[in-house]
Amino acid sequence: MVILITGASHTGKTLLARRLVRKYGCSCLSMDLLKMGLIRSGNTHLTPEDDQELEACLWPIVREIIKTAVENRQDLIVEGCYVPARWRWDFPPAYLREIRFYCLVMTPAYVEAHFSDIQKYACVVERRLDDSACTQEALLADNAHYQEMCRTWGYPCILIDRSYHVELPE
Repeated sequence: MVILITGASHTGKTLLARRLVRKYGCSCLSMDLLKMGLIRSGNTHLTPEDDQELEACLWPIVREIIKTAVENRQDLIVEGCYVPARWRWDFPPAYLREIRFYCLVMTPAYVEAHFSDIQKYACVVERRLDDSACTQEALLADNAHYQEMCRTWGYPCILIDRSYHVELPE
């Protein structure tokens, strides 16, 4: 089975993936690590701020990794924000039965009430060298985008509202 975790920046995708790896002992693919590997190796001219272009560059690679994992019956967690809204269209029904999709979204009330905590825990799993783009306004806009994507496409959305407690449905 493949677990695909996406959502806005700072919602805890990497933290959730780490917890699931420890719980289930499966492999994990971080789309951020793949992104930085491509950028730092010189295999792309893109920068970490080129989100739309990075999605177009990364998704075909990640999509084929997911297909390979399904075909080889490998358990895999894929986490990152570079998952296109139309991701389901890239897989036939037999593959979709083996993929679980989750999107983490913080509500506006949570972001406003806990912004200092969000900043404080930004490096709990990965050390962010420059987190200056993490503003309350950016988080509100990013989370609104992902919530609208879930609503539009009918995807499951794990809302982070009053407290930060994220569990996947069984």
